[in-house]
Order: sequence, then structure tokens, then C-alpha cells
Amino acid sequence: MEQIRDIAAKQSVYRSRILSLECDNESWGAHGISGVRFHHFPAVTREEIILPEKTLALIERNTLQFLKHAEVLQKSGRSMKRGLLLHGKPGTGKTHTIRWLAHAMKGSTVILMSAEQLWLIKECCAMARMLAPSLVVLEDVDLVATERSEMSHPFAQISLHQLLNEMDGLASDSQILFILTTNRPAVIEPSLSLRPGRVDQAIEFPLPDDHCRRRLFDLYSQGLFIDPGDIEKQVQKTVGASPAFIKEFVRKASLIAADSSSADQDRLKVTDEHFNYALEELLFYGGEVTRNLLGFSRTPDVSSP
Repeated sequence: MEQIRDIAAKQSVYRSRILSLECDNESWGAHGISGVRFHHFPAVTREEIILPEKTLALIERNTLQFLKHAEVLQKSGRSMKRGLLLHGKPGTGKTHTIRWLAHAMKGSTVILMSAEQLWLIKECCAMARMLAPSLVVLEDVDLVATERSEMSHPFAQISLHQLLNEMDGLASDSQILFILTTNRPAVIEPSLSLRPGRVDQAIEFPLPDDHCRRRLFDLYSQGLFIDPGDIEKQVQKTVGASPAFIKEFVRKASLIAADSSSADQDRLKVTDEHFNYALEELLFYGGEVTRNLLGFSRTPDVSSP
């Protein structure tokens, strides 16, 4: 029977897929599972992850390289369970990086948890053990794992207790990687974020520097005609902007350029004037709400050279 269970787990249709457990409205809060949902992430390459090289290398060492050397590490008595905390301002690329890892970690089952699945932490971890090697992703962990003194609802306390128990209860040979994300690392319960064996490595996603912003403009302007000098102007105007903001900034400038029917050799031509209009719409008409949603730490001067 043990061999049959092992074969069934290895040949499961869920293995090496991206999954989430679903609960319907009637069973929500009562540990009822209504089904398993398969997810498909758009393919993301390493070149599309615009981070400082040291940050990207740290992520790879704790994920891809850890999985690559799993057999050697396990034979040497190293623990195979691992927890990472990805933190940074909104729009800095945490979710984008997870999508890349979901494809890059070949052979791993990815289990997604969100606010709707918080009652199913125990069941999600059981599935992760059965389908290991597994990657368990809990985005916006601060929604459940705020410091206990700040919790105002029993639901949050119960969910946090379950999460801590599951991370503690994993055997050392369990090939399970937890990736938790947050925009607010300061409010996370210390017993989760500061205790070795639960979170082994915290990785900050910084706002992009000049070099990274230049790479972002190059990435998101593919297919457009933009004068290199105009790109350099936008790099200087977007100090303090997140990757999400720059992506939307280029998209909006392209839309404004399309409205003016500006084209050059079958490519849409986007000028400094179009970028200025786009920046004005995003920041001065959108105001602080837009800056917070897309990640911009300051109010820029659109008239800057």
C-alpha cells in the first residue's frame, strides 16, 4: 500500500502544475474544499526580472539553486524545508518574480494561497507534502500575519496559528519552499518573520535605480520608436518610480501617441511631449491614490529636462 500511495503521488495529474484550493460560500470558514483550480501564468524570462544583480542572484540561490542541489543537500543532512519573505513597496516586482519562479522551478508543484484560501492552510500544506517538491505562495501575508497585539479579529489569530503550526510541522526532509510577500514587513508577527526555520531569508525588492529604470524603459518600449534622448529624460523624471508605474507610464504615453496618429516606419513614435501628457494624467489627475497603487515615492516635475 505504501508503494501504491507513492506511485499515485508521483503520477498525480496535479504534480508540477500551478494550483489553488477553492472553497465555496457555504463551506467558507469551515475547512470545506469545493475544488482544485489550475492556473496558467504567462511565461516570464529571467531577462524580464529587472532587479539589482545581487538581489536577483540571492533569489536564485535560495530557490533555483536550492532545488538543483536538493539531493546533495539532503544526503548531507541539510533541512529541505525553506521559507522566503519578499518585501518591498507596491509594484516593485514581487508577483512578477513569483511568476518567473513558477515556470523556472521545473518539476515543482506551485500552490497558491490568497485571502480566500486562508481557512485551507492545513489542506494546502498537506497537498504540498504529497506533491513535493512544492512551492507554496502566500501573497500579502500581512493580511493574516500581522503582529498579534494588532489583531482585531479571531479569524486572523486562527489563520496565523495554523500557518505557524504548518511551517513548524514540516519534516526536515520535506522539499517545500514557502514564499511569502508583503508591502508592510514592519507589521508582520515576529514569531513568523524573525524565527529561523520559518523564514530563512528576507529579500527586499528596492525601487529601481537609474540603471534598472533604463532597462525597464527598454523592456516596455519594445516595438515603439522613441528617441534615445527622450528615454534618458524619462529615466531622470521617474526617480522613485516602481516597475509597475513605468510599465503603465509607457503604455499611457503610447496611447496618447496613437491618438495623435504619430508613426515612424510602421512603428508608433512616442515623444517627450507624449510622456509629459502621460505623467500629468497619471500623477496630477490621479493624485496620491494613483501614486500609491502604482508605486511612486514622490511627486515629479514634468517640466524637468
